[in-house]
Amino acid sequence: MTDRQTMRFEDDLLAAAPFLRAFARTLCHDAEQAEDLAQEALLKAWQARDQFQPGTNLRAWLATILRNRFYSLGRRRKWHADYDQEIMERTLVAPDDPHGIVELEDVRRALAMLPDFQREALILVGAGGMSYEEVAQIAGCPLGTVKSRVRRARDELQAILFEGRLGPADGASAPLAALVADFDRLSGTQAA
Repeated sequence: MTDRQTMRFEDDLLAAAPFLRAFARTLCHDAEQAEDLAQEALLKAWQARDQFQPGTNLRAWLATILRNRFYSLGRRRKWHADYDQEIMERTLVAPDDPHGIVELEDVRRALAMLPDFQREALILVGAGGMSYEEVAQIAGCPLGTVKSRVRRARDELQAILFEGRLGPADGASAPLAALVADFDRLSGTQAA
């Protein structure tokens, strides 16, 4: 790469960083881990900048790097459990619009219920603004498979959100059940 190409690559890489962070966050479900993953992907892309072919889609190339790194790390962390800082932060703040936060959390939980391959395709096409062809290249599968995954993910997400399949948030039903049990105990009635 010439100095001019290197400078252009650096500018394009920096411009793609927010997209990588957002994509990493949808894969990781953890802000800190997503930031680390995005930074690793940017570093790997910078180290492999000579392998990038100018004129091709940089975001697709970066998404492929990030995705491959995520699955490599996932195989290593299979039995590793982390403290979820994001959940703790959300429980300690008072949002301006609690209904918006609840709806966003419902969407996040519904997305987490989708199979990884469907969630990934839906996020790249829907939120990432990538074409089906670009996602097919990233996922290493046929174009029709990507279209099918996105369609099924949309249908499943709609079913989860609007047909009552979401269920209570993790841990949300336990305090309510304890409160009802205490009330029943104190009032001398038994829960049905």
